[in-house]
Amino acid sequence: MDAIAQFKENARQGWASFAPFEMVTGLASPSLVRWAGFARGAHVLDVGCGTGVVALTAARAGAKVSGLDLTPELIARAKENFALTHTEGDFQVGDVEEMPFADGTFDAVLSQFGHMFAPRPDVAVREMLRVLKPGGIIAFATWPPDVFTGRMFAMQGRYAPPPPPGVSPPVQWGEPTIVRERLGDKVKSLTFDRNRVHAPILSPQHMRAMMEVNVGPLVKLVAGLGASDPAKLATFRRELEELIGEYFVDNYVRQDFLLTRAIKA
Repeated sequence: MDAIAQFKENARQGWASFAPFEMVTGLASPSLVRWAGFARGAHVLDVGCGTGVVALTAARAGAKVSGLDLTPELIARAKENFALTHTEGDFQVGDVEEMPFADGTFDAVLSQFGHMFAPRPDVAVREMLRVLKPGGIIAFATWPPDVFTGRMFAMQGRYAPPPPPGVSPPVQWGEPTIVRERLGDKVKSLTFDRNRVHAPILSPQHMRAMMEVNVGPLVKLVAGLGASDPAKLATFRRELEELIGEYFVDNYVRQDFLLTRAIKA
């Protein structure tokens, strides 16, 4: 297995337990769906769909929805969520860098904190635009580097082994200048906005404990440090709790995100 394939396999395994966080990501989904502004009846793809929170929100807004995610456990959960609400949707296990859809299939392609974890942004952009109809909408939510989640990823990077060559940091998708460069002349009417969710939690310690067993990038890091350097793990945990504490108030954590929207040229 080459380095990129191994990177994806690690991600597939690491995100398998993410379902408990669907109540937090679900808080952001209405903002993304409204921001995308697709028409009722539109065929919408949720890329990196996780447990299907964006797809479910889009379906309520009148869309015909499909979802794609690398992790089988999350696709299974998305199907359960749709079955529970008697909502129609098509979900497949798949890779944003090699999507199993024909050219120009969708009226809108959305991604909420999903495609940003693909290792090669140029490949992900090419695929997302390939399956989008000319004049279709591409819209996504990502974590900026200067607020909680982006800062957490940067801190994690100081403790984790370096990624394989060619893998871009996810938080680059939170920088409008970089997003503009990546989409380039392949889109028009590119616009940005910011929004915020309040993630309910009892304390920074509760947040840290929940994240390190359910958030993909942290799962592997904590397991690795626990086996190789317990003292370093203790330092990481202390720093993470301090960072969470900067954004913790009234039993929630403030999490700001960037919204991007464009039209395929």
